[in-house]
Amino acid sequence: MANSTIRNICVFCASAVGTRPEYAEAAKELGTTLAAQGIGLIYGGASVGLMGVVADATLAGCGRVVGVIPHVLVDLEVAHAGVTELHVVETMHERKAMMGQLADGFLILPGGFGTFEELYEVLAWQTLRLHSKNIVLLNTAGFYDPMLAFLDHCVTEGVLTEQKRRILLVANTVPEAMQLLAGA
Repeated sequence: MANSTIRNICVFCASAVGTRPEYAEAAKELGTTLAAQGIGLIYGGASVGLMGVVADATLAGCGRVVGVIPHVLVDLEVAHAGVTELHVVETMHERKAMMGQLADGFLILPGGFGTFEELYEVLAWQTLRLHSKNIVLLNTAGFYDPMLAFLDHCVTEGVLTEQKRRILLVANTVPEAMQLLAGA
């Protein structure tokens, strides 16, 4: 059954699978859940890493997968050839803008610099009132605990307000993340 308020979720995550099997398991569970709920996946368009896992699981459940990838990554042969739609853009900035426009919310899985940059950009966009979409961090196996402690430190140090800190919602499981995305 399709969710009436959430049609598409933008997922930011790694182009690697990481060292813990829990990361890929959560990505697969997320893809399966999106397909089962009739929610489209908007993501970075790669066939590798956690991006590939979530896309493949969504596709396996007959879900809709929209990839947005810059030319430079297509040229490196990491574009996922089996997605429902693949948008090839010129720059990373265009990629993020398109992903943000297509999505009704943001879900962040484990990742590195690219994932962090995407996360912080959508957080900044929300503080500037450029969007009001839910931003949910899936803290699989405590991956983001150190970052969350740092954000709390930023509040303590007075460089981040408590109100802005609360913009980032945190879930430990896929079902909890889906509830937070839906505003439940």
